Amino acid sequence: MTTGSGLDAQLAVGEEVTWGTAVTPTRAYEFNDEGLKLDPSFLEPTGLRAGLKYKRAKRVSISRRSVSGDITIEHATKGMGLLWKHCLASSGTAAQIDTTTAYEQIHTPGDFRGKGLTVQVGRPEPSTGTVRPFTYRGCKVTGWELSVSDNAIPTLKITFDGRDEDTATALAAASYASGSAVFSFANATLSLGGTVATASGKTTVTGGVAVATVVTEVTVTGAAPMSTDRYGIGNAGLKAEQVENDTPTITGSLNAEFAKSELYDHFTANDTMPMVLTLTGDEIGESGSNDLLEVILPAVKLKSAAPNVGGPDVVSMSTDIEAYSDEVNPVIQVRIVSGDTTL
Repeated sequence: MTTGSGLDAQLAVGEEVTWGTAVTPTRAYEFNDEGLKLDPSFLEPTGLRAGLKYKRAKRVSISRRSVSGDITIEHATKGMGLLWKHCLASSGTAAQIDTTTAYEQIHTPGDFRGKGLTVQVGRPEPSTGTVRPFTYRGCKVTGWELSVSDNAIPTLKITFDGRDEDTATALAAASYASGSAVFSFANATLSLGGTVATASGKTTVTGGVAVATVVTEVTVTGAAPMSTDRYGIGNAGLKAEQVENDTPTITGSLNAEFAKSELYDHFTANDTMPMVLTLTGDEIGESGSNDLLEVILPAVKLKSAAPNVGGPDVVSMSTDIEAYSDEVNPVIQVRIVSGDTTL
């Protein structure tokens, strides 16, 4: 039964074999909202013509085509590896844990070159009830934000830059990961400090201390600046593949009650320490392993902290963080444990 509203919408992605060449989307995601759009560049006439003071329509043309926008999804327990691969340009794969039904993925920053997604959004048309497909090719992730907030489902917001939009490609059949659930703030933990080690491509932190103060929100944000305007002669108004052109960053924030020794003193002392954010779900079958999303930042600095009194309520403090390279371990590692046998 169709409604002609957003209830009929769908979002699906496919991993491109060749960047910029569209593929049929193979993975659908339950999503909260999206803002993908075509960004044409119009060339406007500036020539003067006697007897006419307005610009002539015949002289207006489109010189460039581009795509940009965000999607926001609730972080699920399955099917997320493909998105994290493209958020970090990771080369991670799914490895079986012993002989169980649980699989582990390790995602760390890598090379964005050659990586691209085809993203298709099905947008319902109210007057007809038809779900109109909008297909975007050559999409790279230029930014992302993982948000874990009290009394809310953790979300992942992804910012794309793409090559072109097509509305003639048929709407792909939505294929969702079977048995997928979502994580909860109630199962989130956060620790600071400890000893970092990386062995066989996997980073671990031992001896970290769980944050004792009341933390109401944690965000981790990644930005990968790219040259998104690589247009040249003979390109028919379409960009060449986006390439990194500035220093990528991993930042974030902690919204918490004021805690001098636990947070503020690290800020004033310019301390560097590991931070681990973990979301734990249910057991995967009888594997002995639980659904897991773990984000490790081996070298974090607290960049700002302001415990101001705003009235009679509990004194809170928003702390901005940034992750740096310790020249030994990856700047960030995202570890997923799930029932996904592949990304």
